[in-house]
Amino acid sequence: MAQAVAEGASLEQTDTSVYTVEEAHDVDIDELYGIALGCPSMGAEELEDSEFEPFFESIKDKLKDKRLALFGSYDWGTGEWMETWQDECEKIGAIMIDDGLIVHLTPHDDDLENCHQLGQLLAQ
Repeated sequence: MAQAVAEGASLEQTDTSVYTVEEAHDVDIDELYGIALGCPSMGAEELEDSEFEPFFESIKDKLKDKRLALFGSYDWGTGEWMETWQDECEKIGAIMIDDGLIVHLTPHDDDLENCHQLGQLLAQ
């Protein structure tokens, strides 16, 4: 999904990079035009808590006034975790470019096309 979002952004002639959570700790978010964050839901419809959630907590204050796209996948439930995550980002002042994109289990071709479109919106 992350690669598809990046490919969509690159269609807008934008420099894009894809990072794992571990790699993203070294990225200067203040220098970015926009950022797409992707995470699977875990447990009781929550962000993955061993790596992603601590990373998100460490950067969320930097997301104020930043163009932001959210995406992720889930196995069970209704996708409430994405709504909760999006609400939190809106409250801290991120500029949401669209509703969070969620995919049930493995993305299919139409899901990847939606990821491309999300990336394009982010890069515009």
